[in-house]
Amino acid sequence: MKAVQLVSHGAPGQFVLADVPDPVPAANEVVVRVRACGLNRLDLWLEEGNLPVPVQLPRIPGSEISGEVLAAGSEVLDWRAGDRVAVQSNLFCGRCEFCARGEESICLHGQLLGVQRDGGFAEQVVVPASALVRLPAGVDFAASAALTLAGSTAMHMLTHRTSLRPGDWVLVMGGASGVGSAAIQIARQLGAQVISTGSTEAKRQFALGLGAHHVVDSAKPDWPTDVREITGKRGVDLVVEHVGGDVLLQCFTCVARGGTIVTCGATAGREVKLKLWSFFVKEQKLVGSYGRRRLDIQATLEWAAQGKIKPATAQIFPLEQTAAAFVALRGRQVMGKVLVCPA
Repeated sequence: MKAVQLVSHGAPGQFVLADVPDPVPAANEVVVRVRACGLNRLDLWLEEGNLPVPVQLPRIPGSEISGEVLAAGSEVLDWRAGDRVAVQSNLFCGRCEFCARGEESICLHGQLLGVQRDGGFAEQVVVPASALVRLPAGVDFAASAALTLAGSTAMHMLTHRTSLRPGDWVLVMGGASGVGSAAIQIARQLGAQVISTGSTEAKRQFALGLGAHHVVDSAKPDWPTDVREITGKRGVDLVVEHVGGDVLLQCFTCVARGGTIVTCGATAGREVKLKLWSFFVKEQKLVGSYGRRRLDIQATLEWAAQGKIKPATAQIFPLEQTAAAFVALRGRQVMGKVLVCPA
């Protein structure tokens, strides 16, 4: 089969389109014909060599996979050739105390597909059968690849790690991103009043088109002031944050008393200094959110099948142009998801 391998780290890294052996499933694994695979910020960190986990090169990146089952191992009973599937990117052991209670996102022995084992920028991929989720009728491969990771991350943040009441104010950072574009739609469906951010007029209009009630210019140094103005000086009940660094600290200026920031990323920095006095006096909450559970993926795909959430797809690249897809995402000019489709 043909596959794109990262052979050396950098920004950009070095990729090669190689002919590699077709994968063979172990007893509890399946081989999936990849129809679409999304590109994620995680892939850029892998390319740069900027992940806090060991990575063995060459590596086939790609974690947001949808496709069809090609073959199944001898112990796999629930899947047949031709089944349409999405693949859960945070692979889990199914045995530890957290997996036992359905919290696969914090599995003690978890692995990242496309990082610690080969992923979906290839014609085929082999994954544990436990990582498969059946695609509902009406959800095509491109939609699944655009939503299975980013959309389910937002679903996990908004419905499991935190909760919303109808009428709550929600600030979604980076509404043109994968997580942000899904979070706007999910928060709207839950009855929230949504504010989003964008660094360009095009990105702000994109967020409005997804359903945000208001947008602010995140390129302005004092953008949190605009958020407080919109909410009548009160602040928001919840911030969906995935940037990190100083942006995370600025979000505290936007949060109402008793409000919450839920964060799932650290693109702009992994260390911050928090002013504890105002944090505990205002009884605010900072909640970490990592990955997703199987239930979050199922809910995301069901919502997509019902038309409650739609994929925001920016560009689709063929397999041989995967390196160009990385350039597009790194340039921060795309709005929505970048996909690679091998076939």
